[in-house]
Amino acid sequence: MTDAASTESRPFEADVAKLLHLMVHSVYSDKDVFLRELISNAADACERLRYEAIATPALLGDDPKPRITLAIDPEQRRLTVEDNGIGMSRDEMVEALGTIARSGTKAFLDRLQAAEGEAGANLIGQFGVGFYSAFMVADRVDVVSRRAGSDQAWLWSSDGKGSYTMAAAAPEDAPARGTRVVLHLMADAKNYTERPELERIVKAQSGHVPVPIAIIDKPGEAPAEVADGAALWTKPKSEITPAEYTDFYRSVAGQFDEPALTVHYRAEGRQEYTALLFVPGTRPFDLFDAERKGRIKLYVRRVFITDDVEIVPRFLRFVRGLVDSADLPLNVSREMIQESPILESIRKGVTTRVLGDLEKFADKEPEAYNKVWDAFGAVLKEGLYENFERREGLLGLSRFRTTAAPEGWCSLKDYVAGLKENQTAIYYLAGDDIARLQASPHLEGFRARGVEVLLLSDPVDSFWVTMAPSFDGKPFRSVTQGEADLALIPRSDSGSDQKPADDVPTADFVSFVKTTLGDAVSDVRVSERLTESAVCLVAPTSGPDRQLEKMLAGAGRLRAGAKPVLEINPHHALVASLIGLKDDDSIKADAAHLLLDQARVLDGEPPGDPRAFADRLARVIGRALPA
Repeated sequence: MTDAASTESRPFEADVAKLLHLMVHSVYSDKDVFLRELISNAADACERLRYEAIATPALLGDDPKPRITLAIDPEQRRLTVEDNGIGMSRDEMVEALGTIARSGTKAFLDRLQAAEGEAGANLIGQFGVGFYSAFMVADRVDVVSRRAGSDQAWLWSSDGKGSYTMAAAAPEDAPARGTRVVLHLMADAKNYTERPELERIVKAQSGHVPVPIAIIDKPGEAPAEVADGAALWTKPKSEITPAEYTDFYRSVAGQFDEPALTVHYRAEGRQEYTALLFVPGTRPFDLFDAERKGRIKLYVRRVFITDDVEIVPRFLRFVRGLVDSADLPLNVSREMIQESPILESIRKGVTTRVLGDLEKFADKEPEAYNKVWDAFGAVLKEGLYENFERREGLLGLSRFRTTAAPEGWCSLKDYVAGLKENQTAIYYLAGDDIARLQASPHLEGFRARGVEVLLLSDPVDSFWVTMAPSFDGKPFRSVTQGEADLALIPRSDSGSDQKPADDVPTADFVSFVKTTLGDAVSDVRVSERLTESAVCLVAPTSGPDRQLEKMLAGAGRLRAGAKPVLEINPHHALVASLIGLKDDDSIKADAAHLLLDQARVLDGEPPGDPRAFADRLARVIGRALPA
């Protein structure tokens, strides 16, 4: 019972109201997700109590053993999920159940609205909003909670239609400690009051949470245990089936996909710990959220400590799972954990093991590994920029689109094995779109010689190549920077590397263009890299390449970049005609500026002066038209 006079009604935060509407009115192929989410919340509450009880044992009272109980009442069409965990105060209930305090909520809601079936169910757990999935099966949800160590209990209640009520709960109607979630089920969800159905869901989705789970068939009956709460990670690998690993992964990761890779081992020696880690099979859509952190839980001798500590570097933040240390003190504060030399040793060990297992995975199952790279490669490459110690290993793990395999993935080992005669560098082209990169004029001379070029389209690519000087003794070299140095590599097509027979007019034209353009370019020269296009822009040998320069300028970190070099292809019909013009410097001057603007457009930039470009173009076209 509650005191009606003290009952307070509040509207949901706008995003919560929208979320509830979507959940109530959407149809998911697997509504069972709600039970996994409620059990996961209950298990977390029990684990947090175990942690707080290290410093304050009195919180456990005379009920030290954690438990989760599912009580069914078919007559009342009611399902109750109860735990004896840490519980919540009034303010904590308002914060947890009335708001979504996580960045990216709008993106989540947009995705949820568009998703269907299991894909939609997948999204529920990814943003920590699993509690609200209860409204897929219940037309009213009551939550009664008492914070451990408190005499006061509170009742939160809502029908999921825009508001909720908060009131003080009568002591006799509340658990002695913990939280009780009562679901008043919809008519088409009555199957969740059937013991076999609940037992099936618990064993399939939550059988390996570290808290025992019991079911009460009818009011007044004794609970019957259906999951013993044994920690899966403490069992020998030989006793764990792939299905059990998958179930545990889904429980700890809050996702419904299959893990691509499972890393389970026990470390002994200077530090003793057990790690059970998973590489997900699919990419969460908030992987690049600036506030996103890793989600690996830290235990000490099976006592949950925190999930807010960096156990792996940020470039492995997609890894899920847990680490259970036997050496960290149970009473260590969360602030001191970060600076602990023991944890630092664990970090190094876990990171080395994950990268090592990824390397073995890539060797044994290359197709499966390519899917992992497709999902998480852009994040792994952050390590090439941030972590010098791991750079060599990460380069070995890296896969790339190339001019020879634009739809597949190529390793650097395979790239180096295919180097052409006299090729001494690993060539790359960086940009923001694979299709545009493939069409770049900078690739023409390399294609003519059969030289493979890495196509780098992730933002981090322009940075890590400046930090990774070489692989297998071969330096990385941008095809948009400096001289192409292709003369020593024989062409594989029927074209010629020879300059025109009469080189004097070409030199005169190049000199004229350079004089005409003035400070707009740092140099004008005959190109080794062009075979089909008339012109292109390249960066000077020193400084950033073209793509990095654009990114730095766009971020306001580069006030004035170096003037580009204009390369001209004298074999191109247009350039050859301009070279052959006699005594008409005015049209040559217009053409020089138009060639520069053409190169800018090919490089993804607008003309330097749109009005002047239009005027010059009009003059040139006008002269070409018959009088």
